[in-house]
Amino acid sequence: MNKGAKIGVSVVAAAVLVGGGYGAYALVGGGGSGKDEAKKPRTVVAEPPSQELAASGAKAFLEAWAKGDLFAAAKLTDDPDKAQAALQSFQDKVKPSAVHLTVGGPTTAPSPAASKSASAPASGAATASAAASAPAAPTGVLESFKASVEFAETGTPWNYDGVLGVVKMSDGTAAVHWAPSVIHPKLDANETITVKPLYAAPSTVTDRKGKPLGGYPSLTGLLNQLRSAAPQGGDPADAGSGVVITSAADAGAGAGASPSPSGSPAAGGGAKTADEKLFTLKEPKAVPNLKLTLDADLQAAAEQAVAGQGGKPASLVAIEPSSGGILAYAFSPSTGQNRAFSGATAPGSTMKVLTSAALLEAGVTPTTPMPCPETTMVTGKSISNDEPGAHPDYTLTDAFVNSCNTSFIEKGKDVLKPNSLPAIAKDVFGLGLVWRTGLSNFDTDIPVEGNMAGAASEFIGQGKVRANPLGMASVAATVQSGVFRQPILVPGMEQKKAARNLSPEVLGSLQSLMVQTVRSGTAAVVKPALPAGSGAKTGTAEVDSSADANSWFTAYSGNLAVAAEVQGGGHGSAAAGPAVSKVLHVGNK
Repeated sequence: MNKGAKIGVSVVAAAVLVGGGYGAYALVGGGGSGKDEAKKPRTVVAEPPSQELAASGAKAFLEAWAKGDLFAAAKLTDDPDKAQAALQSFQDKVKPSAVHLTVGGPTTAPSPAASKSASAPASGAATASAAASAPAAPTGVLESFKASVEFAETGTPWNYDGVLGVVKMSDGTAAVHWAPSVIHPKLDANETITVKPLYAAPSTVTDRKGKPLGGYPSLTGLLNQLRSAAPQGGDPADAGSGVVITSAADAGAGAGASPSPSGSPAAGGGAKTADEKLFTLKEPKAVPNLKLTLDADLQAAAEQAVAGQGGKPASLVAIEPSSGGILAYAFSPSTGQNRAFSGATAPGSTMKVLTSAALLEAGVTPTTPMPCPETTMVTGKSISNDEPGAHPDYTLTDAFVNSCNTSFIEKGKDVLKPNSLPAIAKDVFGLGLVWRTGLSNFDTDIPVEGNMAGAASEFIGQGKVRANPLGMASVAATVQSGVFRQPILVPGMEQKKAARNLSPEVLGSLQSLMVQTVRSGTAAVVKPALPAGSGAKTGTAEVDSSADANSWFTAYSGNLAVAAEVQGGGHGSAAAGPAVSKVLHVGNK
């Protein structure tokens, strides 16, 4: 066989067979005795071949191709150079052990690729003047054929039906009108047929108990991402193989290919955006279901919780403290931003969990006096509390459970440093580390301020602090277990580790503050009431661009930690608190 040629799939309009444009193909005629006669071009004529002539032309071409005489087969077309390159490429890339081709007879149905290119201009687009002088479009005869391609590695042949267009040439002979669809009816311009590794179809994605996760609006993006990513970069040991149609650019540009200007697709349609499997040579290894850390029951509860906020944007995340597994996340509207993971707004007084941890490590105890003045000044701005009046007898416990802003600002300025909050956030709670959760997320940002005036606003979750429910649910999870475990969606993912843990004494005091907040503090008014033994912290975050404060709430109960945020929801106990409580109850059944 004539080796070394590569496929060229510049489209030649099949419209010459179904009423479209006309391309003239010059070939050197054979059999003439004179020099001028020998050089006379052999071209397609407008007159169609007879049925007998078309059948003999198709039969001769298919016989030569089946025997592997690709040079002879190409000479029986109206574009020998492109035909030989394409046939050789098919042989080299597909590597069949045998090709059986049989004429089927006249047909009236063109191949899909031929139909698609019916309105396209002829390949080798002639100039306007040449087109104007071209003769009338010729007509041809369509001949069907059956192909049976054999492979050494499988006993099952690849069978398909094809269509050839046969035209009459100026020397009275018949020729197969060359187009990519001659090789296979689905082959189009700028494409090639080759053998590629095949991997099993994307596995079914389930929750941690094997329940399907379809039907949850907030999970649509995640599931689409996992399905599209699943076949990529598979283990070669798990791969099968198959014959596919792929972009010629992906498989290597073929000889004789005529790229379109500016990279645009050639006439007859552009390259496929994904490989199209035509035949399986070897079945790939089956892929087991992909189980995520999610819990379908909690996901349902989370979806309901954010959807029931009267149209206000809301988001929620539930985490298993013992593993860091994300059990549920939801956001509303589900067609908008995933605020649960990528939101970046001030978390308000939920940040006092971290500030209290820093104060406790600095020597403050739950009974240390922390007076609550009615107002205090921060960077020239007067800061007040949700509840009016001064409370000079407050301790740390009182200030925490009643969420006194002025207590935390005043005590923070006395005993903390500008970097105290960012440091403990990163070293103990993992906030500020780069998390890889399995889905794009914003990492909580607590900047190091240059002076205490700037840091004071961060003590109460305002200023330049930016967080989302993912981060604040992780904070509650760390308090519950005493160990930061980075949130993940896929079991076994690498989890960043925090530099250290809180001491048992500090951890116990912090847990006590959160539990007392549920018993008698700002979280005690949440309806439905949180499960017994829960620890929580409310948050009300003022945002300059919003007339209403954002509602925040973070809590834990048993082996479950949940945080929620409702934009414009007001006090933490009013909107975010009930959402968190409902999810905690489902998780504690």
